[in-house]
Amino acid sequence: MRGALALLLAASMTCGAATPSQAQTVPIPKPAPKGRDMQISASEPQRTPMTTGATQTVPPNPVIPDPRRNLPANIFATFDATQKAQAAKVSSYLSSLQTLVGNFVQVGPDGSKTKGDFYIQKPGKVRFEYDAPSPIAIIADGSSLAVRDTKLATQDIYPLSQTPLRFLLSDRIDLLKDTNVVSVTADDVFISVTIEEKQALIGTSRLMLMIGARDGQLKQWTVTDPQGYDTTVAVYNLDSSRKVDPGLFKIDFTNYSVPPG
Repeated sequence: MRGALALLLAASMTCGAATPSQAQTVPIPKPAPKGRDMQISASEPQRTPMTTGATQTVPPNPVIPDPRRNLPANIFATFDATQKAQAAKVSSYLSSLQTLVGNFVQVGPDGSKTKGDFYIQKPGKVRFEYDAPSPIAIIADGSSLAVRDTKLATQDIYPLSQTPLRFLLSDRIDLLKDTNVVSVTADDVFISVTIEEKQALIGTSRLMLMIGARDGQLKQWTVTDPQGYDTTVAVYNLDSSRKVDPGLFKIDFTNYSVPPG
């Protein structure tokens, strides 16, 4: 696994040389297993739900994209009326959210699975807490994002503007106007929108958002880093009415060292 959710939130920055603490916090992923199932089964027992006022469910099975899939460089000009309407539906849903609390299941590039809780307060604030024994926490305060390792008492800081999940944290967004959408697809289960980002010195990364076709709720996302590795996060037990403690999004620069450079 590529260093927990650090890959998701800083995928566009992981191709450079890592500092010693980064090497521990964001390890290089193992090659994706050949012929692995396209869907990971959830064999763990149901965890105690974190949220209140939400429908409680067992952890979902993240739908793993086919690693052999190919996307065109840009098909914006070919989007038909139905695709534009689907993208507008996703944009409207994302823009309607102000807070969101829930649980997540993450599947790394090597098929490893981890769980945890997440908190979102828009614009720009998010916190991901991983279940033990993982020491990782991800915190964004609106301008910066910290990848914290409580065991090593270190954290890596990134500009929030350079992380692919900033689209989820935008107060208002029109995906077709504000991002480089390269794919819009839909079936009976999901509406999927894929956003592509190209950076000259780093490479191309992608973010695929998947919304429930029936209930219009966020189901999962997949980040493909510039090396072609996928990390998928499925979310559940969602609660958009719960008030979130603002202190959850405070980055502690006192008790955690910041690696040089």
